[in-house]
Amino acid sequence: MNLDTLDWTALGAELDAKGFAATAPVLSDATCRMLAASYDDALFRATIAMARHGFGRGEYRYFAYPLPALVAEIRETLYARLAPIANAWHEKLGKPGRFPATHAAFLAACAGAGQKRPTPLLLRYCTGDYNCMHQDLYGSVHFPIQAAFLLSKPEADFSGGEFVLVEQRPRRQSRAHVVPLAQGACVLFAVDERPAMGTRGVYRVKMRHGVAEIRSGQRHTLGAILHDAA
Repeated sequence: MNLDTLDWTALGAELDAKGFAATAPVLSDATCRMLAASYDDALFRATIAMARHGFGRGEYRYFAYPLPALVAEIRETLYARLAPIANAWHEKLGKPGRFPATHAAFLAACAGAGQKRPTPLLLRYCTGDYNCMHQDLYGSVHFPIQAAFLLSKPEADFSGGEFVLVEQRPRRQSRAHVVPLAQGACVLFAVDERPAMGTRGVYRVKMRHGVAEIRSGQRHTLGAILHDAA
């Protein structure tokens, strides 16, 4: 895993400017294949069929504690890099409280709010599947940035299935972003809202994310959500 080798100054600037940032591949082909193959292992606390809940079509599974070592490492590394950005966002938006230095301390705060269930997940989409626009909020405590890692190879394992973000700007029509990803790359993006600078100062931009319809094949994704669920 090569998260620490990324240019986090540039990624932070992109997150500030757009609310999302895509990286070069940080997971090897072998690691991606290993994670995708683990979908059928006994590592999970829950399996969600999206059509049953009106979330779209496809399926995802939440990991159970203890998390696989790689998933735990990804979560901790992302938190350490993103916490300063998250704190700056809270300050700009005038939100109370700041995020602690370590992910363990943040998870303790989640637990104190009754949020003790792990949220990292594997998603599996087949031909015709899609994920409706949504936000991953699981309680009163949430970290404002999360990540999704593409584990499958576009145009080889699947076609279609583009990652989509929509931002809702005050007094303006919504704006969509389609984010192309290579296998092993990740996209960092706002969970709920982000600060943006306008002519009258900082304002809030609401963001939602989803996945377009898979035209062919099968697509696996690792979702790295940094807060726990109630």
